Amino acid sequence: MTEEQLLVKALKSDTGKEVAFRTLVSQYKERLYWQIRKIVIDHNDTDDVLQNTFIKIFRNIKSFKGDSKLHTWMYRIATNESITFINKRAKMAKVTIEEYHHKAIYNLESDVYFEGDAIQMVLQKAIATLPQRQRLIFSMKYFEEHTFDELSTILETSVGGLKSSYHIAVKKVTAYIKANEMSLIANKTF
Repeated sequence: MTEEQLLVKALKSDTGKEVAFRTLVSQYKERLYWQIRKIVIDHNDTDDVLQNTFIKIFRNIKSFKGDSKLHTWMYRIATNESITFINKRAKMAKVTIEEYHHKAIYNLESDVYFEGDAIQMVLQKAIATLPQRQRLIFSMKYFEEHTFDELSTILETSVGGLKSSYHIAVKKVTAYIKANEMSLIANKTF
């Protein structure tokens, strides 16, 4: 079913809304999971945010204006829910968002759901050094392969600003990886 067909079905009736919603969940849960996971880091927290995201989508589908594609609107909700979650958790822990994120990355080393190797861990640590906005832009562009136009809609910002932030983020990540290259070689992770 196309996004347009799902939207029509979701707006028709309560039963149509439930069927359309189940289809949306089926089609987008994995993509949205990974979008959220790149921001939230922890698997269990990601599941919680994903659930909240789908609840918000379900409750607000009638207010979708069609100014963007449906999946773009859903990514925006997932991104906003993720940022809100991180901000609340950091505030509860009485730490900055960056400190909270660094802790989450270092906890990733013992996360049974993390399937990456040492190189991927260094990449995650490099991303953790970025300011929140750059981290978000880098992750969405690099991992999710969103276009700058899609990112512009999702993050409600200019394409030029996104390109600049992404370029700066790439330089910082590259510098971090190069600085840690010797430890990777010493651990023979290649």
